[in-house]
Amino acid sequence: MFFKLLSAVLLAAACLAPSFAAPENSNAAAKSLPDNLADFRARGPASSTPNAARETEDSIVSRTTRTYISHTGNAFVVVLTQTKMDSAAYSLLTAALPAGQQMKLDAIGTASAADPRTVVFFKGNSFVKITAADSAAPNNSSEVELNGLAGALAGQLSSGENDIPVLVKHLPNWETMQPRASYAVSLQALKDLLPRQRVLDVISFAGSAEAALANYDAGKLLIIEFNTAKIASDNDWNIKTKISELRSAGENANALPSAYRRVGNYSVFVFDAPSEPVANELIDQVKYQQVVQWLGNDPYVYERAVREFTDTTLGVFVSVVKASGLALVTCLGVGGFLGALLFTRRRTRTRNVKAYTDAGGMLRLNLDEMTPETDPARLIGPGVR
Repeated sequence: MFFKLLSAVLLAAACLAPSFAAPENSNAAAKSLPDNLADFRARGPASSTPNAARETEDSIVSRTTRTYISHTGNAFVVVLTQTKMDSAAYSLLTAALPAGQQMKLDAIGTASAADPRTVVFFKGNSFVKITAADSAAPNNSSEVELNGLAGALAGQLSSGENDIPVLVKHLPNWETMQPRASYAVSLQALKDLLPRQRVLDVISFAGSAEAALANYDAGKLLIIEFNTAKIASDNDWNIKTKISELRSAGENANALPSAYRRVGNYSVFVFDAPSEPVANELIDQVKYQQVVQWLGNDPYVYERAVREFTDTTLGVFVSVVKASGLALVTCLGVGGFLGALLFTRRRTRTRNVKAYTDAGGMLRLNLDEMTPETDPARLIGPGVR
């Protein structure tokens, strides 16, 4: 009887847990939309908005809406969406870019985009969309107020990692492609970006996989990152099997990837390329850069320190030997040159000195070798006694 009662209590608690968690998350989001923001005041309380983002519904924690009025009377509707992770908020931003606009980094929040009537940005795990409520044509004053409200709200939000997802930076030429690249944290969001590609049906986003899609001249490049080698290997096998099945069934070439390859824990696709070699050249530019972060103390820190010390010491020793050898060779070369020059000059001076004598008829020893040898044939012989 006791165990049945305990089971009933636990089941009731499990059923009621989401209902308690939802108001808590909603209240946390409402605190980020206070009654006053800089020169703006709220009109009415904050209200929760039903989740309309089907592609990221698993990553969204809450969505809150509130209207603000400027001192000139302009009204703006603010929709604040909080997600489980920063990358999900970035994904919402890429999907909500105004037509014809590109994303800018560090303008408002971590990344943002704007047109005369709308500002969208993300910061940390928050995605914000601010829209002018008035239907009248926007003017310079309303645009300034729109951006001012966005900046004031961004200043109150948590920064999180304060950067765009790392996967975006692994796109070839990412600085140029990032403002127009799409991002997905769920399989459904990825299918919405590439609706014709049936090969995506076998991909699993288990383990919080993420994907980046960018349009190049060579075609559409898709990189899907998996968190473990096991998950990457399983998906790689499923993808290759599915591609073979589609080709055997005579699937239209436009509904198949132009090229596919596994790169580390990445599954890399190229779609709509003019040829397979061109697609492979684009895949060759993708480099898998693994980052290992220890949750506790790094067990290899001592080995790394010893290796760095050894490398540094060896480098200093080699540099000293090279410098010493170069100095020795330089000294010998310069000394030899100056010695040869001095020797040649002394020889030249010796040959140019004229013979002379200051012995005054007396015997003089030719010690300095400056007087030429006397010719014995011209000497007067001994007198006859």
